Amino acid sequence: MFERIDYYAGDPILGLMEKYSADNNPNKVNLGIGIYYDESGVLPVLDCVKTAEARIADPIAPRPYLPMAGLPGHRKGCQELLFGKGAQILKDGLVATTATIGGSGALKVGAEFIHQWFPQSKCYVSDPTWGNHIAIFEGSDVEVGKYPYYDKANSSIKFDEMIAFFETLNKHDVILLHPCCHNPTGMDLTQAQWDTVLNVIKAHELIPFMDIAYQGFGEDMDSDAYAIRKAVEMGLPLFVSNSFSKNLSLYGERVGGLSVVCPTADEAERVFGQLNAMVRRIYSSPPSHGGHVVDIVMNDDALHEQWVGEVYAMRDRIKAMRLKLKSVLEAKIPNRNFDYITRQNGMFSFTGLTPEQVERLQSEFGIYMVSNSRMCVAGLNTSNIDSVANAMADVLKD
Repeated sequence: MFERIDYYAGDPILGLMEKYSADNNPNKVNLGIGIYYDESGVLPVLDCVKTAEARIADPIAPRPYLPMAGLPGHRKGCQELLFGKGAQILKDGLVATTATIGGSGALKVGAEFIHQWFPQSKCYVSDPTWGNHIAIFEGSDVEVGKYPYYDKANSSIKFDEMIAFFETLNKHDVILLHPCCHNPTGMDLTQAQWDTVLNVIKAHELIPFMDIAYQGFGEDMDSDAYAIRKAVEMGLPLFVSNSFSKNLSLYGERVGGLSVVCPTADEAERVFGQLNAMVRRIYSSPPSHGGHVVDIVMNDDALHEQWVGEVYAMRDRIKAMRLKLKSVLEAKIPNRNFDYITRQNGMFSFTGLTPEQVERLQSEFGIYMVSNSRMCVAGLNTSNIDSVANAMADVLKD
Protein backbone atom coordinates (compact mmCIF):
# COMPACT_ATOMS: atom_id res chain seq x y z
CA MET A 1 0.00 0.00 0.00
CA PHE A 2 2.77 2.43 0.88
CA GLU A 3 5.51 1.21 -1.48
CA ARG A 4 5.53 4.44 -3.49
CA ILE A 5 5.84 6.74 -0.48
CA ASP A 6 9.04 8.81 -0.63
CA TYR A 7 11.51 8.94 2.21
CA TYR A 8 11.58 12.19 4.19
CA ALA A 9 15.11 13.50 4.46
CA GLY A 10 14.24 15.27 7.69
CA ASP A 11 14.46 18.91 8.72
CA PRO A 12 18.09 20.07 8.43
CA ILE A 13 18.05 21.97 11.73
CA LEU A 14 16.31 19.25 13.75
CA GLY A 15 18.56 16.66 12.11
CA LEU A 16 21.57 18.71 13.16
CA MET A 17 20.33 18.61 16.75
CA GLU A 18 20.08 14.82 16.59
CA LYS A 19 23.75 14.69 15.57
CA TYR A 20 24.60 17.06 18.40
CA SER A 21 22.78 14.88 20.93
CA ALA A 22 24.67 11.80 19.74
CA ASP A 23 28.07 13.52 19.94
CA ASN A 24 30.13 12.34 22.94
CA ASN A 25 32.44 15.37 22.92
CA PRO A 26 32.19 16.82 26.47
CA ASN A 27 32.93 20.31 25.10
CA LYS A 28 30.34 20.28 22.31
CA VAL A 29 28.41 23.52 21.67
CA ASN A 30 24.90 23.84 20.22
CA LEU A 31 24.63 26.93 18.01
CA GLY A 32 22.07 25.44 15.64
CA ILE A 33 18.46 25.52 16.76
CA GLY A 34 16.86 28.90 17.52
CA ILE A 35 16.44 28.59 21.27
CA TYR A 36 17.55 31.04 23.93
CA TYR A 37 19.85 29.50 26.54
CA ASP A 38 20.96 31.42 29.62
CA GLU A 39 24.50 32.00 30.86
CA SER A 40 24.57 28.46 32.28
CA GLY A 41 23.49 26.95 28.96
CA VAL A 42 20.02 26.18 30.32
CA LEU A 43 16.63 26.92 28.76
CA PRO A 44 15.16 29.37 31.29
CA VAL A 45 11.71 29.45 32.84
CA LEU A 46 10.87 33.13 33.25
CA ASP A 47 9.87 34.29 36.72
CA CYS A 48 6.74 35.94 35.35
CA VAL A 49 5.77 32.59 33.80
CA LYS A 50 6.31 30.80 37.11
CA THR A 51 3.91 33.24 38.77
CA ALA A 52 1.33 32.81 36.01
CA GLU A 53 1.54 29.02 36.17
CA ALA A 54 1.14 29.07 39.95
CA ARG A 55 -2.11 30.98 39.47
CA ILE A 56 -3.29 28.52 36.83
CA ALA A 57 -2.62 25.59 39.17
CA ASP A 58 -4.41 27.10 42.19
CA PRO A 59 -6.84 25.49 42.07
CA ILE A 60 -6.23 22.91 39.37
CA ALA A 61 -9.21 23.32 37.06
CA PRO A 62 -10.82 21.41 34.18
CA ARG A 63 -9.41 21.99 30.71
CA PRO A 64 -12.24 22.50 28.25
CA TYR A 65 -11.73 23.31 24.59
CA LEU A 66 -10.98 26.96 24.00
CA PRO A 67 -12.95 29.02 21.48
CA MET A 68 -11.63 28.71 17.93
CA ALA A 69 -10.03 32.14 18.22
CA GLY A 70 -8.51 31.42 21.64
CA LEU A 71 -8.83 33.30 24.91
CA PRO A 72 -9.92 36.96 24.66
CA GLY A 73 -7.03 37.95 26.94
CA HIS A 74 -4.54 36.13 24.72
CA ARG A 75 -5.85 37.95 21.66
CA LYS A 76 -5.84 41.29 23.50
CA GLY A 77 -2.24 40.65 24.60
CA CYS A 78 -1.18 40.04 21.00
CA GLN A 79 -2.88 43.19 19.79
CA GLU A 80 -1.51 45.54 22.42
CA LEU A 81 2.01 44.15 22.08
CA LEU A 82 2.01 44.59 18.30
CA PHE A 83 0.05 47.81 17.85
CA GLY A 84 0.49 49.54 21.22
CA LYS A 85 -1.78 49.78 24.22
CA GLY A 86 -4.65 52.13 23.46
CA ALA A 87 -3.93 52.12 19.71
CA GLN A 88 -6.73 53.79 17.76
CA ILE A 89 -7.17 50.84 15.40
CA LEU A 90 -7.95 48.65 18.41
CA LYS A 91 -10.53 51.14 19.69
CA ASP A 92 -12.06 51.25 16.22
CA GLY A 93 -12.23 47.44 15.92
CA LEU A 94 -10.06 47.28 12.81
CA VAL A 95 -7.95 44.27 13.85
CA ALA A 96 -9.05 40.64 13.55
CA THR A 97 -6.88 38.46 15.80
CA THR A 98 -6.91 34.74 16.43
CA ALA A 99 -4.71 32.73 18.78
CA THR A 100 -2.68 30.09 16.94
CA ILE A 101 -0.44 27.09 17.44
CA GLY A 102 2.78 29.08 17.63
CA GLY A 103 4.04 31.43 14.96
CA SER A 104 4.01 28.54 12.48
CA GLY A 105 0.27 28.10 13.04
CA ALA A 106 -0.25 31.82 12.46
CA LEU A 107 1.61 31.60 9.16
CA LYS A 108 -0.40 28.53 8.15
CA VAL A 109 -3.76 30.14 8.92
CA GLY A 110 -2.68 33.27 7.05
CA ALA A 111 -1.45 31.26 4.06
CA GLU A 112 -4.74 29.35 3.88
CA PHE A 113 -6.68 32.63 4.05
CA ILE A 114 -4.60 34.10 1.21
CA HIS A 115 -5.00 30.99 -0.92
CA GLN A 116 -8.79 31.08 -0.53
CA TRP A 117 -9.45 34.81 -0.86
CA PHE A 118 -6.52 35.97 -3.02
CA PRO A 119 -5.94 32.90 -5.22
CA GLN A 120 -3.99 34.82 -7.88
CA SER A 121 -1.52 36.24 -5.35
CA LYS A 122 2.06 35.02 -5.16
CA CYS A 123 4.03 35.23 -1.94
CA TYR A 124 7.59 36.56 -1.99
CA VAL A 125 10.08 35.81 0.79
CA SER A 126 13.51 37.26 1.45
CA ASP A 127 16.56 35.50 0.03
CA PRO A 128 17.38 33.86 2.41
CA THR A 129 14.56 33.37 4.89
CA TRP A 130 13.50 30.84 7.51
CA GLY A 131 13.05 27.66 5.47
CA ASN A 132 9.62 26.86 6.87
CA HIS A 133 8.21 30.10 5.41
CA ILE A 134 8.45 28.56 1.95
CA ALA A 135 7.17 25.16 3.05
CA ILE A 136 4.13 26.58 4.83
CA PHE A 137 2.96 28.79 1.95
CA GLU A 138 3.65 26.17 -0.72
CA GLY A 139 1.82 23.65 1.47
CA SER A 140 -1.21 25.95 1.21
CA ASP A 141 -0.87 26.02 -2.61
CA VAL A 142 0.44 29.60 -2.63
CA GLU A 143 3.17 30.08 -5.22
CA VAL A 144 6.37 31.33 -3.57
CA GLY A 145 9.16 33.44 -5.04
CA LYS A 146 12.19 35.18 -3.54
CA TYR A 147 13.17 38.83 -3.37
CA PRO A 148 16.78 40.10 -3.09
CA TYR A 149 17.83 40.68 0.51
CA TYR A 150 21.22 39.58 1.79
CA ASP A 151 24.53 40.57 0.22
CA LYS A 152 26.86 37.82 1.39
CA ALA A 153 29.98 39.45 -0.02
CA ASN A 154 29.49 42.64 1.99
CA SER A 155 27.43 41.29 4.92
CA SER A 156 24.75 43.87 4.15
CA ILE A 157 21.28 44.22 2.64
CA LYS A 158 20.67 44.54 -1.11
CA PHE A 159 18.29 47.38 -0.47
CA ASP A 160 18.22 49.02 -3.90
CA GLU A 161 17.79 45.65 -5.62
CA MET A 162 15.01 44.76 -3.20
CA ILE A 163 13.08 47.97 -3.87
CA ALA A 164 13.50 47.61 -7.63
CA PHE A 165 12.15 44.06 -7.39
CA PHE A 166 9.12 45.11 -5.33
CA GLU A 167 8.24 47.66 -8.01
CA THR A 168 7.84 44.85 -10.56
CA LEU A 169 5.23 42.89 -8.56
CA ASN A 170 1.53 42.62 -9.30
CA LYS A 171 -1.31 44.09 -7.27
CA HIS A 172 -2.14 41.96 -4.21
CA ASP A 173 1.08 39.96 -4.34
CA VAL A 174 2.19 39.17 -0.80
CA ILE A 175 5.55 40.23 0.61
CA LEU A 176 6.65 38.29 3.70
CA LEU A 177 8.71 40.62 5.88
CA HIS A 178 10.68 40.32 9.14
CA PRO A 179 9.97 43.46 11.23
CA CYS A 180 13.01 42.76 13.45
CA CYS A 181 15.76 40.19 14.10
CA HIS A 182 15.79 38.79 10.57
CA ASN A 183 16.02 35.01 10.49
CA PRO A 184 18.56 33.76 9.45
CA THR A 185 20.83 36.75 8.73
CA GLY A 186 20.24 39.06 11.71
CA MET A 187 20.40 42.01 9.29
CA ASP A 188 17.48 44.43 9.76
CA LEU A 189 16.23 47.41 7.80
CA THR A 190 16.58 50.88 9.29
CA GLN A 191 13.43 52.88 10.02
CA ALA A 192 14.11 55.05 6.97
CA GLN A 193 14.40 51.95 4.82
CA TRP A 194 11.14 50.61 6.25
CA ASP A 195 9.46 53.88 5.26
CA THR A 196 10.66 53.40 1.68
CA VAL A 197 9.52 49.75 1.57
CA LEU A 198 6.07 50.59 2.90
CA ASN A 199 5.63 53.45 0.43
CA VAL A 200 6.38 51.05 -2.44
CA ILE A 201 3.92 48.54 -0.99
CA LYS A 202 1.25 51.21 -0.79
CA ALA A 203 1.90 52.57 -4.28
CA HIS A 204 1.72 49.09 -5.89
CA GLU A 205 -1.14 47.81 -3.67
CA LEU A 206 0.90 44.87 -2.41
CA ILE A 207 -0.01 42.91 0.73
CA PRO A 208 2.53 43.02 3.57
CA PHE A 209 2.68 39.92 5.77
CA MET A 210 4.95 40.61 8.75
CA ASP A 211 6.27 37.69 10.76
CA ILE A 212 7.58 38.87 14.14
CA ALA A 213 8.93 35.99 16.19
CA TYR A 214 11.51 37.88 18.27
CA GLN A 215 9.89 41.08 19.51
CA GLY A 216 12.03 42.54 22.28
CA PHE A 217 15.24 40.81 21.20
CA GLY A 218 16.31 43.56 18.77
CA GLU A 219 16.10 47.02 20.32
CA ASP A 220 12.96 47.19 22.49
CA MET A 221 9.31 46.19 22.35
CA ASP A 222 8.19 49.37 20.58
CA SER A 223 11.15 49.87 18.23
CA ASP A 224 10.98 46.25 17.10
CA ALA A 225 7.37 46.84 16.04
CA TYR A 226 8.18 50.03 14.09
CA ALA A 227 7.38 48.56 10.66
CA ILE A 228 4.06 47.20 11.88
CA ARG A 229 2.93 50.47 13.45
CA LYS A 230 4.18 52.53 10.51
CA ALA A 231 2.13 50.37 8.13
CA VAL A 232 -0.91 50.99 10.31
CA GLU A 233 -0.21 54.74 10.32
CA MET A 234 -0.13 54.64 6.51
CA GLY A 235 -3.49 52.87 6.36
CA LEU A 236 -2.17 49.65 4.86
CA PRO A 237 -4.08 46.38 5.15
CA LEU A 238 -1.69 44.08 6.97
CA PHE A 239 -1.14 40.51 8.16
CA VAL A 240 0.98 40.01 11.29
CA SER A 241 2.02 36.64 12.74
CA ASN A 242 3.63 36.70 16.17
CA SER A 243 5.11 34.11 18.50
CA PHE A 244 5.68 33.89 22.25
CA SER A 245 8.11 30.97 21.96
CA LYS A 246 11.24 33.07 22.41
CA ASN A 247 10.17 36.11 24.40
CA LEU A 248 8.18 34.08 26.95
CA SER A 249 10.46 31.02 26.64
CA LEU A 250 7.36 28.91 25.94
CA TYR A 251 8.69 26.89 23.01
CA GLY A 252 6.83 23.65 23.59
CA GLU A 253 3.54 25.34 24.51
CA ARG A 254 3.15 26.55 20.90
CA VAL A 255 1.64 29.97 21.60
CA GLY A 256 1.23 32.55 18.86
CA GLY A 257 -1.27 34.75 17.09
CA LEU A 258 -2.37 36.02 13.69
CA SER A 259 -3.66 39.58 13.39
CA VAL A 260 -5.15 41.12 10.25
CA VAL A 261 -5.50 44.90 10.03
CA CYS A 262 -8.56 45.87 7.95
CA PRO A 263 -9.84 49.16 6.49
CA THR A 264 -13.20 49.00 8.32
CA ALA A 265 -14.73 47.32 11.36
CA ASP A 266 -17.19 45.48 9.12
CA GLU A 267 -14.35 43.99 7.09
CA ALA A 268 -12.51 43.07 10.30
CA GLU A 269 -15.59 41.21 11.54
CA ARG A 270 -15.84 39.25 8.30
CA VAL A 271 -12.12 38.47 8.25
CA PHE A 272 -12.35 37.32 11.88
CA GLY A 273 -15.13 34.92 10.96
CA GLN A 274 -13.08 33.47 8.11
CA LEU A 275 -10.02 33.10 10.36
CA ASN A 276 -12.20 31.08 12.71
CA ALA A 277 -13.29 28.92 9.79
CA MET A 278 -9.65 28.32 8.84
CA VAL A 279 -8.76 27.35 12.40
CA ARG A 280 -11.75 25.01 12.64
CA ARG A 281 -10.76 23.03 9.57
CA ILE A 282 -7.04 22.85 10.44
CA TYR A 283 -6.83 22.21 14.21
CA SER A 284 -10.21 23.29 15.64
CA SER A 285 -8.95 25.33 18.62
CA PRO A 286 -5.60 26.48 20.07
CA PRO A 287 -3.73 25.07 23.09
CA SER A 288 -5.03 26.05 26.52
CA HIS A 289 -2.11 26.17 28.94
CA GLY A 290 0.15 28.52 26.99
CA GLY A 291 -2.83 30.69 26.12
CA HIS A 292 -3.63 31.14 29.81
CA VAL A 293 0.01 32.04 30.55
CA VAL A 294 -0.05 34.71 27.84
CA ASP A 295 -3.41 36.00 29.10
CA ILE A 296 -2.11 36.39 32.67
CA VAL A 297 1.31 37.89 31.87
CA MET A 298 0.16 40.29 29.16
CA ASN A 299 -2.81 41.64 31.12
CA ASP A 300 -1.33 42.01 34.62
CA ASP A 301 0.57 45.31 34.78
CA ALA A 302 3.14 44.12 37.32
CA LEU A 303 3.79 40.81 35.56
CA HIS A 304 3.97 42.55 32.20
CA GLU A 305 6.61 44.95 33.51
CA GLN A 306 8.55 42.04 35.00
CA TRP A 307 8.32 40.17 31.68
CA VAL A 308 9.67 43.11 29.69
CA GLY A 309 12.63 43.31 32.07
CA GLU A 310 13.34 39.60 31.66
CA VAL A 311 13.20 39.87 27.86
CA TYR A 312 15.62 42.80 27.91
CA ALA A 313 18.00 40.82 30.12
CA MET A 314 18.02 38.07 27.48
CA ARG A 315 18.51 40.66 24.73
CA ASP A 316 21.44 42.27 26.56
CA ARG A 317 23.17 38.93 27.15
CA ILE A 318 22.98 38.16 23.44
CA LYS A 319 24.41 41.59 22.59
CA ALA A 320 27.26 41.00 25.07
CA MET A 321 28.06 37.70 23.38
CA ARG A 322 28.17 39.44 20.00
CA LEU A 323 30.66 41.98 21.33
CA LYS A 324 32.85 39.30 22.88
CA LEU A 325 32.83 37.15 19.74
CA LYS A 326 33.73 40.14 17.59
CA SER A 327 36.61 41.18 19.85
CA VAL A 328 38.19 37.69 19.96
CA LEU A 329 37.90 37.25 16.19
CA GLU A 330 39.40 40.69 15.54
CA ALA A 331 42.34 39.85 17.80
CA LYS A 332 42.89 36.52 16.03
CA ILE A 333 42.39 37.81 12.47
CA PRO A 334 43.25 41.56 12.58
CA ASN A 335 43.09 42.03 8.80
CA ARG A 336 39.43 41.02 8.58
CA ASN A 337 36.37 43.16 9.38
CA PHE A 338 33.92 41.59 11.81
CA ASP A 339 31.68 44.65 12.35
CA TYR A 340 28.75 42.77 10.85
CA ILE A 341 28.50 40.62 13.98
CA THR A 342 27.41 43.60 16.09
CA ARG A 343 25.36 45.21 13.30
CA GLN A 344 23.12 42.16 13.30
CA ASN A 345 20.16 41.91 15.66
CA GLY A 346 18.48 39.16 17.61
CA MET A 347 19.36 35.54 18.18
CA PHE A 348 20.96 34.79 14.82
CA SER A 349 24.13 35.69 12.98
CA PHE A 350 25.25 34.88 9.48
CA THR A 351 28.89 34.17 10.23
CA GLY A 352 30.20 34.13 6.66
CA LEU A 353 31.58 30.60 7.01
CA THR A 354 31.43 28.24 4.06
CA PRO A 355 29.62 24.88 4.38
CA GLU A 356 33.06 23.22 4.45
CA GLN A 357 34.17 25.43 7.35
CA VAL A 358 30.92 24.73 9.20
CA GLU A 359 31.57 20.99 8.74
CA ARG A 360 35.08 21.41 10.16
CA LEU A 361 33.73 23.17 13.22
CA GLN A 362 31.43 20.22 13.77
CA SER A 363 33.84 17.37 13.09
CA GLU A 364 36.97 18.84 14.71
CA PHE A 365 35.58 20.96 17.53
CA GLY A 366 32.06 19.70 18.28
CA ILE A 367 30.55 23.09 17.40
CA TYR A 368 27.20 22.75 15.66
CA MET A 369 25.60 25.40 13.44
CA VAL A 370 23.48 25.31 10.28
CA SER A 371 25.41 24.67 7.05
CA ASN A 372 24.41 28.08 5.61
CA SER A 373 26.56 29.57 8.44
CA ARG A 374 23.62 30.69 10.59
CA MET A 375 24.67 30.69 14.23
CA CYS A 376 22.33 30.99 17.21
CA VAL A 377 24.21 33.56 19.28
CA ALA A 378 22.09 32.68 22.32
CA GLY A 379 23.99 29.37 22.52
CA LEU A 380 27.15 31.26 23.47
CA ASN A 381 28.12 31.97 27.08
CA THR A 382 31.23 33.01 29.00
CA SER A 383 32.23 29.35 29.41
CA ASN A 384 32.31 28.48 25.71
CA ILE A 385 32.73 31.70 23.76
CA ASP A 386 36.53 31.73 23.76
CA SER A 387 36.77 28.18 22.48
CA VAL A 388 34.09 28.87 19.85
CA ALA A 389 35.78 32.08 18.69
CA ASN A 390 39.19 30.39 18.55
CA ALA A 391 37.78 27.50 16.54
CA MET A 392 36.06 29.92 14.14
CA ALA A 393 39.31 31.83 13.73
CA ASP A 394 41.18 28.58 12.97
CA VAL A 395 38.81 27.54 10.17
CA LEU A 396 38.63 31.09 8.76
CA LYS A 397 42.43 31.42 8.57
CA ASP A 398 43.00 28.13 6.77
